[in-house]
Amino acid sequence: MTQLTLVIGNKNYSSWSLRPWLAMKQLGLNFKEIRIALYTSESSSQIRQYSPSGKVPVLLHGHLTVWDSLAICEYLAEEFPNLHWLPEEKAARTVARSISAEMHSSFASLRQNMPMNCRARFPGKGMTPEVQKDIDRITTIWRECRQNFGIGGDMLFGKFTIADAMYAPVVSRFVTYGVQLDTVCNAYAEAVFALPAMQEWLKAASDEQEIIAN
Repeated sequence: MTQLTLVIGNKNYSSWSLRPWLAMKQLGLNFKEIRIALYTSESSSQIRQYSPSGKVPVLLHGHLTVWDSLAICEYLAEEFPNLHWLPEEKAARTVARSISAEMHSSFASLRQNMPMNCRARFPGKGMTPEVQKDIDRITTIWRECRQNFGIGGDMLFGKFTIADAMYAPVVSRFVTYGVQLDTVCNAYAEAVFALPAMQEWLKAASDEQEIIAN
């Protein structure tokens, strides 16, 4: 089988890198990892060796190059259809795709004011009315998914899917910035944090030496 190679940025900071990495690890795919430190004088040239967009993450698979977190996950779902990338039931699968795309394209205030920093703890920092609106929308998504599709496990659709990978960096942000959650959302966030793959990522992030000013 042709080797999968995932090119990522710093684990402490690169939220987009976490998404496909977590999905691949959690679903048991074997892959080679290339980590490139971001925001150094060499970062751009190093990333350009692999990524036509000049951004991470990027997946290399044989002669194919796939960039963008969601595109990588969708590609892998086609390549490895036996794995549980998306819910089996049509309505749940449709919602999973929709909320994954919404995560991909929305919540700019949250991203800007509460950047991912796994090692740090900044309770209350970055909270603005616009950020609160993003948080309210995200927690509504979580509650509705857990209520409507969560039977059979602790994830949004019961078992782990791409949707959980897409929202995992948000879970990290909520921990870093001490965002208060209701019982349902807090239980979900704790379940994501406890995933073996997520724990592996967090351990590696804590061991990194690079510091990027927020």
